[in-house]
Amino acid sequence: MPDFNDGFLGVPARPGKPREVGLTHVMDKGLNLRDIEGLFDTAGQFVDIVKFGWGTSYVTNNLEKKIALYRSFETPVVCGGTLFEAVYGRGRIDDFKAWLVEHRFSHVEISDGTLEIPRGEKLELIADFARDFTVLSEVGSKDSEVVFAPYQWVEWINEELAAGAWKVITEGREGGTAGIFRSDGDMRTGLLDEIAHGVPIENVLFEAPTKSSQAWFVKHFGPNVNLGNIPPDEVIPLETLRLGLRGDTLKEILLADDIDREGDPARVS
Repeated sequence: MPDFNDGFLGVPARPGKPREVGLTHVMDKGLNLRDIEGLFDTAGQFVDIVKFGWGTSYVTNNLEKKIALYRSFETPVVCGGTLFEAVYGRGRIDDFKAWLVEHRFSHVEISDGTLEIPRGEKLELIADFARDFTVLSEVGSKDSEVVFAPYQWVEWINEELAAGAWKVITEGREGGTAGIFRSDGDMRTGLLDEIAHGVPIENVLFEAPTKSSQAWFVKHFGPNVNLGNIPPDEVIPLETLRLGLRGDTLKEILLADDIDREGDPARVS
């Protein structure tokens, strides 16, 4: 798919699909086939990967049809990390691999946000799965009371990339209440700055389910920051944030050059 270029506003450059940066990772909590068709009819150009939330893929009646439909739109799908943790907890890794192959998954998420997986074992699992799948690993706890030091996040993200992860996801939960967020929804901005300083930002996928968090990431890390857990109906709104076509990012993104030159946004008389 070609790069996005509207021709007259001079919006920021956005690479076309398949992208390696500026990813929009969308949460499917149980969309039906018509919902998926509608999503791609309206916003398919901006959807890079779809996650079947937590363990929903395991109980979805028409899973094969959904995967085939996403594949027809040249968009990979991945199961939520909680399903992987259930598999790990039950000792069914080999069965899980076979199930992924049977359903033609190309991507897999490996997380330890609920269950504690020994560090070395998690890295071995990432390396093992990376031989056959594109791995998205996840760092951070789903428990809002668990807080890790920034240096630990940086160390773990770099270790998981070295083990074979394609992207490392920073935990935020569906509602933005854990991991890189405090329980009240406030962002741990100091932590995020440390991650950006210590890890190649293009290799990190930040969970950002809320508009305020999406705007913060775009303003701080630019239009091509990788963002995840995006609700389907927020794909187009997120793209407008990336391009500076929403008030939250208009000055910082679309009019940044004009403000730098003149000290105030350019105005049309």
